[in-house]
Amino acid sequence: MLRNQAGSARTRTLYTAEQRRRRDASPWTIVQGVLAPLQFVVFLVSLCLVLRYLATGEGLAAATASIVVKTLVLYTIMVTGSIWERDVFGQYLFAPAFFWEDVVSMGVLALHTAYLVVLAAGWLGPAGQMALALAAYLTYVINAAQFLLKLRAARRQSDADLSAAMAMGTAK
Repeated sequence: MLRNQAGSARTRTLYTAEQRRRRDASPWTIVQGVLAPLQFVVFLVSLCLVLRYLATGEGLAAATASIVVKTLVLYTIMVTGSIWERDVFGQYLFAPAFFWEDVVSMGVLALHTAYLVVLAAGWLGPAGQMALALAAYLTYVINAAQFLLKLRAARRQSDADLSAAMAMGTAK
């Protein structure tokens, strides 16, 4: 619960009516809706390849390539997500509604970028590089869970708004 200036409690909403309108009108909403599941599929394939390499010692090139592809997809979704956030909330990152998701996203980006640096420099050796990739993937899973919970909250808010409008006789 948040308190307004008068001190009465009100329920915190994810989107104002205007933000919801901008979200629904933004072409970046569709882009995010396509890229998020794509990134998850790339993650699952890469995770399998990394675990296969760690378990058998085979498939280093495939595992490495998959991590690089996963990182490129991550960069793409982060850039387009920032544009989406600007369209909806008027700022590229750290809008109050997505502050903690963005904070964790920065950690995800840092770990994936660290992997690319370590790979390019030849540091840590293959097993160390794969361990770093797994750390990056763990933070990605945490971040994905945050966004799924936020999506669920947005759906609940939309359902509640529709129910309230119907009760007032203003639903279209």
